[in-house]
Amino acid sequence: MTEIEPDATVDARGAACPGPLMDLIGEIRSAESGEVIRLLSDNGQSLTDVPEWVEEAGNELLAVEKRDDHNAFYVEKT
Repeated sequence: MTEIEPDATVDARGAACPGPLMDLIGEIRSAESGEVIRLLSDNGQSLTDVPEWVEEAGNELLAVEKRDDHNAFYVEKT
């Protein structure tokens, strides 16, 4: 488990693709530079979609935690 303390958490567990990514994008847009958003997703496609979008958007993926029933993505807005 990471020691990163997120500024906000988006719980998108149970959402179909591309819901988790769209929820993350919405939260990142309203975040200030330097804030960390944690996305919780149980959608396997998020493992590909989130890192690709983060790189494309110029933000930073700090960590991905694989948990028993979902993944937690920690994204810092740049």
